[in-house]
Amino acid sequence: MGLPMSDPTAWATAMNNLGMAPMGMTGQPLLPDFDPALGMMTGIPPINPMMPGLGIVPPPIPPDMPAVKEIIHCKSCTLFPPNPHLPPPATRERPPGCKTVFVGGLPENGTEQIIMEVFEQCGEVIAIRKSKKNFCHIRFAEEFMVDKALYLSGYRIRLGSSTDKKDTGRLHVDFAQARDDLYEWECKQRMLAREERHRRRLEEERFRPPSPPPVVHYSDHECSIVAEKLKDDTKFSEAVQTLLTWIERGEVNRRTANNFYSMIQSANSHIRRLVNEKATHEKEMEEAKEKFKIALSGILVQFEQIVAVYHSASKQKAWDHFTKAQRKNISVWCKQAEEIRNIHNDELMGIRREEEMEMSDDEIEDPSEMKETEESALVSQVEALKEENDSLRWQLDAYRNEVELLKQEQGKANRDEDTTKEQQLKLLQQALQGMQQHLLKVQDEYKKREAELEKVREDKLKIETLFETLKEQQSLADEEDKERDAIDCQGNESDTSRICACSQEKECPAEKTLSNSPVKSEREALLVGIISTFLHVHPFGASIEYICSYLQRLDSKICTTEVEVLMTRLQHTFKQELSGVGASLEKRWKFCGFDGLKMT
Repeated sequence: MGLPMSDPTAWATAMNNLGMAPMGMTGQPLLPDFDPALGMMTGIPPINPMMPGLGIVPPPIPPDMPAVKEIIHCKSCTLFPPNPHLPPPATRERPPGCKTVFVGGLPENGTEQIIMEVFEQCGEVIAIRKSKKNFCHIRFAEEFMVDKALYLSGYRIRLGSSTDKKDTGRLHVDFAQARDDLYEWECKQRMLAREERHRRRLEEERFRPPSPPPVVHYSDHECSIVAEKLKDDTKFSEAVQTLLTWIERGEVNRRTANNFYSMIQSANSHIRRLVNEKATHEKEMEEAKEKFKIALSGILVQFEQIVAVYHSASKQKAWDHFTKAQRKNISVWCKQAEEIRNIHNDELMGIRREEEMEMSDDEIEDPSEMKETEESALVSQVEALKEENDSLRWQLDAYRNEVELLKQEQGKANRDEDTTKEQQLKLLQQALQGMQQHLLKVQDEYKKREAELEKVREDKLKIETLFETLKEQQSLADEEDKERDAIDCQGNESDTSRICACSQEKECPAEKTLSNSPVKSEREALLVGIISTFLHVHPFGASIEYICSYLQRLDSKICTTEVEVLMTRLQHTFKQELSGVGASLEKRWKFCGFDGLKMT
């Protein structure tokens, strides 16, 4: 199949658009620096393997970079790209660990060799399952090869240079769900889960605190070492722990009692040192408390100054010149400052109470200082109460001003509401007028319908009277038939006079029956003929409206009641039946003249 290679690098260009390694006709990579195990070229940072499908999957193409598809020439076939303006072919959701693709739209004359030739350029093909209906399933060795195969979806394939339909087709490549792929994916999942558990176990062991070193067993040499450590202040805690462990193990006996007593005695010598250290720490703590108390009192003085600024700004002289938003901010700030000041004041008072409770006997003998501190605390509390009272009074004045402003705003709003209410009333009046006109129209229609109902009732009464007269005529005809049969059966006389008399008697009821026939005029006879012909054409019957619409084309003066009365009179010619179920129930008239002829 010597086809000219118009563009030998077309497949390489198409694969580069997807960031994949292009393969040559012989299955060899066209790029020497491409790593097939990683599915990428050297110099590009590695792809994170923790991706959907748990396999090396190439990165998706950015939506703003269109992929240029070109003609791909193979040995025995040619692949033509789809229209770039068409939307991309639809695909199903990718199954986990998918390595199998469905390929549809194959040429009828396509063989497994041609399929292998086209798709082995995407990667190593493990198996091909071809069907007789122009489709097949292809299983690849790796997951990223499936994405290369999906790139060929939409391409038109042509075998050789033939234009026969059996040698052409449009490829449709989609993900396929295979049990082997799912099994391999589950195995990989379990392997990754095992690796994750192992990694977590190593992390836990690395961050676990080390266990304490084991305590050595008692010996004379170790005893001398511990005794030296007990004398050193820096190693005292470690040596005491070893001494405690030996005593709990039962290492004390008559031979070692003197050694243990000397170690206990050296441990006891540290008590004075610890007491002195505690005293120094307490002294440092007292000094720190004093510094804290001085700093806190300075902070409280500054808080008092800030609160005084807020209170002076809240007075009537300055308060009226601020806007509403400014007043609100000043009041909020004042409340916050007062709350913080009260908290710090309580903290300072608590410190003072603790100092008073810890007072020594010398301080108790001097009650004058206690009285002064109590008096100063009471004075500070009284001043704080006065300031709170002033602030509350100023807040009350501010609230009164706000209420007046709100009343004025509500007055304006009420005026606007009155205008809107008037407009609504006008709209309602217009709506009522429209409804009244509509009611008048409905009443006129109701009167018209009542008049029509009265007409229908009158027509119904006429039909009932006609029906009763027909019944009477039919009963008279039946009686005459019975009399005639009786006369025929009475005698077998062969005189001509009697025969003449009998013939006269027979003619008389015939004339009577003709005079009592249901068809009274030639026009009704024509109607019966036309209706019979129409219903004979409609073997399943027709409604009275359908029959009258047909007759009114011939004569517009024909009405429905006239036709219905005529057909009810001719019971042996026409019969009425009900057809349908429920809401589709309908009365239909049928032609029964042939059956009526047999009955009469």
